[in-house]
Amino acid sequence: MRIALAATCLADTLFPGAPRATVRLLERLGHDVVFPRGQACCGQMHINTGYVEEAVPVVRNHVETFAPVADGAWDAVVIPSGSCTGSVRHQQAMVCRRAGLDDLAATAEAVAARTYELSELLVDLLGVTDVGAWFPHRVTYHPTCHSLRMLRVGDRPLRLLRAVEGIDLVELPAAESCCGFGGTFALKNADTSAAMLADKTANVRGTGAAVVTAGDTSCLMHIGGGLSRQRAGIGTLHLAEILASTREEPTPLPRVRAGATEVTR
Repeated sequence: MRIALAATCLADTLFPGAPRATVRLLERLGHDVVFPRGQACCGQMHINTGYVEEAVPVVRNHVETFAPVADGAWDAVVIPSGSCTGSVRHQQAMVCRRAGLDDLAATAEAVAARTYELSELLVDLLGVTDVGAWFPHRVTYHPTCHSLRMLRVGDRPLRLLRAVEGIDLVELPAAESCCGFGGTFALKNADTSAAMLADKTANVRGTGAAVVTAGDTSCLMHIGGGLSRQRAGIGTLHLAEILASTREEPTPLPRVRAGATEVTR
């Protein structure tokens, strides 16, 4: 299968390990991955902050960059982010229609219909849960809000993680509670966000995990920042980075702050 990767702007600029791992994983499974060079932001941050008109050129760029999927140039688009996938599915066509761009809206809907979050692509389209991964560490999983409530990915990420050889997967208490990030929510409502983060990091620490994983680098950035400031000794890895790990090419544990010393667990 030929799959186009939408890396996301956050991962591209700050956390490139997630899209790179997505490529390694899909190529290991025998698929051809292409990277459309015209891609940039999906427009989610503009739309969620109320700048819908300003989002139009950003959305247009995304839609036109990935439009070849509607003509069969590739079979699907994969995004290693629940929130960006949610924006493509539920916001882009709306933005185009509000701007009176009905033809672009129709193209946006065609692109959205072939766009998948990573766990959806693996389980629903490719029909796999055991991807041949090996990650012999204790891990806990945080289901991000957009993937859980907007995309309704359900237990797909957990099914993939349970099949990883050597993993010690431990349940995260109150897993479905928000971590407090929410994009600009964390800036505009800092005290509330910090309180939500404190609850989340306390639950993560209670699992005894070496790593907390999720399908969104944005939430992991928020959770990881809290854990680092607490010197909890717990790292973060995107779901793709765990699924891409094998005995031959293992994903190393992230460097973390524990006590007063930076260590690699």
